[in-house]
Amino acid sequence: QVQLVESGGGLVQAGGSLRLACAASGLTFSSFSMGWFRQAPGKERESVAHISWGGARTYYDDSVKGRSTISRDNAKNTVYLEMNSLKPEDTAVYYCAASRRWRGLDGSNWYEMRQYDYWGQGTQVTVSS
Repeated sequence: QVQLVESGGGLVQAGGSLRLACAASGLTFSSFSMGWFRQAPGKERESVAHISWGGARTYYDDSVKGRSTISRDNAKNTVYLEMNSLKPEDTAVYYCAASRRWRGLDGSNWYEMRQYDYWGQGTQVTVSS
C-alpha cells in the first residue's frame, strides 16, 4: 500500500520560511518522480514544483521560482520543499504526489495532475500578513 505523508506545515509570518517533507512508503521511491501541489480555499489545485527520480531535474511554477527549493533523499524515501520569503498568497494545503511515468516528466507536463499516480493527504501552510 502506497502512502505519502506530508509534514512541516504550520502558521508563519510573511517573509518567513518553512520546510515541508513528504515521506513515502510502499513504493520504490527512487523510481518515482515527485511533485508538490497546493490548493488554496476556493481555488483549484495547482502545481508548485517537481523533481526527477535522481534529483537532476527540477521544475518550479513561476509563483515560487527563486523562493523555493525542491529536493529529495532517496535513502530516506523523502522529498522536501523549502519555501522562503513566504507571502500570504502562499497560504494553501500542500500536497506531494508521485509519478511513475517511465520516461519521467519534463517541462511540458510536470504540472499536470493527471501525470501523478499517488497523492498525500496534504499539510496546511498559513502565512499571516
